[in-house]
Amino acid sequence: MNNSQIDWSVTPAAIWRQHRQLLRPVFEIDPIRLADLHGIDRQKEALVRNTERFLQGKPANNALLWGSRGTGKSSLIKALLNDYFEAGLRIIEVDKNDLVWLPEIVDEIRNIDKRFMIYSDDLSFERGDDTYKALKSVMDGSIERPPQNVIIYATSNRRHLMPESMEDNDRSRVVGTEIHHAEAIEEQISLSDRFGLWLSFYPFNQDEYLAIVDSYFKDYPGDREELHRQAIRFALAKGGRSGRAALQFYRSMVE
Repeated sequence: MNNSQIDWSVTPAAIWRQHRQLLRPVFEIDPIRLADLHGIDRQKEALVRNTERFLQGKPANNALLWGSRGTGKSSLIKALLNDYFEAGLRIIEVDKNDLVWLPEIVDEIRNIDKRFMIYSDDLSFERGDDTYKALKSVMDGSIERPPQNVIIYATSNRRHLMPESMEDNDRSRVVGTEIHHAEAIEEQISLSDRFGLWLSFYPFNQDEYLAIVDSYFKDYPGDREELHRQAIRFALAKGGRSGRAALQFYRSMVE
């Protein structure tokens, strides 16, 4: 694998393509900025602080953004790139199924004078799937310590990245005053614990949802109360209030 043709001074991001075994440069990035994101101020503040520490060469944590769909997890990652590209941030997106290539990808960038976020969207693993071991290796290091210019950010709908069941909890037991988790739960926790920063995302309440809608319709000339009623109906038809639903509503209404 040789990706030396990428000029990281002007390339903001790349995506790993398994079949060609190379990083494909990406230049057309979603233009969303941090200021465009509403309703997730707590999560945004924490991830910005962590990212700035990483860019400054200070200790920073790998981050897991988990929770409900459409609540801004992926948008927050893209906004970080747009806001911190000039500060040296670059992103490499790696699909969950391609994580076995992660050590090789990291070897290619560990000596480059940029700060790289390895990003995996919608990350989760099923029983018996051991592709997460490559992720553990990069996060924890092996004989060689993890590179100082690489950080892992992942999004997931699952808090522990793996399916949880009541059967797993039934197999846990209490010995004296200590809880001994079942083997399946230990496996779940051992992976998610590698992420030092956990950020949870929950469905928006109606006021939060309408605030996001208003951010898209800043100069709307019509009846805003009627606009809100239509936005609420749209969200109900979509099955829930979310930032994604607000954006889709805007797209359905804009001329």
